[in-house]
Amino acid sequence: MNQHLQTLKDLIQQSNAFSEEEKVLLLKAVKNAENDLMISEFKLERTEKVKRTTAILLEETIDELEQKRKTIEVANEALSKSLKELKATQAQLIQSEKMASLGELTAGIAHEIQNPLNFVNNFSEISIELLEEMMEELNNGDSEEVHAIANDVIQNLEKINHHGKRADGIVKGMLLHSRSSSGVKEASEINVLVDEYLRLAYHGLRAKDKAFNATMETHFDTSVDKVNIVPQDIGRVILNLITNAFYAVSEKKKTETDKFQPTVWIETKNKEKAVEISVRDNGNGMPKHVVEKIFQPFFTTKPTGQGTGLGLSLSYDIVKAHGGELKVETEEGKGTEFIVLLPLTN
Repeated sequence: MNQHLQTLKDLIQQSNAFSEEEKVLLLKAVKNAENDLMISEFKLERTEKVKRTTAILLEETIDELEQKRKTIEVANEALSKSLKELKATQAQLIQSEKMASLGELTAGIAHEIQNPLNFVNNFSEISIELLEEMMEELNNGDSEEVHAIANDVIQNLEKINHHGKRADGIVKGMLLHSRSSSGVKEASEINVLVDEYLRLAYHGLRAKDKAFNATMETHFDTSVDKVNIVPQDIGRVILNLITNAFYAVSEKKKTETDKFQPTVWIETKNKEKAVEISVRDNGNGMPKHVVEKIFQPFFTTKPTGQGTGLGLSLSYDIVKAHGGELKVETEEGKGTEFIVLLPLTN
């Protein structure tokens, strides 16, 4: 094996920063790189019979380097192809991360949809009974009672329409989160987006752990205007931050007394030229050496199998792509706050 690839392989195997699954993926990538290198060398020897290794090429004269210029061009084309494949793999990885978070939310989404559907079903049944009663009053000639019942039916239909739209919004949000990002920005209600993902994150966690419970305190600034964003991307950022906050307070609850009340605060603020979204928890907080790494790809403090280490890294990239800023403030033993700043003109 190539010395550099061997060194990379050894570093991966000895590193504690990766889970076993991540090590397998990285080692597989190293193996693929080794195979590509062997194939390139084979083609190099076949097309130019007198070629030597890269180390020998560096030691040869300027004339020999010029003779091998075409070979370098071929190698550049191969590198360009590898880069395209790497970008494609990255896109697949992002989509896999997105679908994984959607899977965690499935139970929560079902719960959220069930509530408005219950309202729709109940008001529909009541309306049927009212209409039957109205038919009887029509036959009795009691027009006053008919009008009263008709008003009740109208109110019920308005409620059915309201809760039907609510369920429709939840489904659309789920589909928006699951589909590939179009990258097209649109004017979006930040308060609505944050509230929706807060409820889904909470119910999703409750579905996995019935014992989990936390206080959620929200303050949505009503003066916040619509923000020009890619909603499915910013939705993923919000979901990741809220899910992490719930995880933090849940972990602290396991080691604290009954007096500890897990709490997550979500707030939006109008900052004139930007909108601020903050997610704060009263979990264990993070030490300085962890804070320095949290936005690095594949870095996670969660046990193996519970985190990919991509959530905050992708969130950071998404916010930056929107011309915004993602900051963290934390204190060990007291909690953590993530702050998202999105410009109002972008």
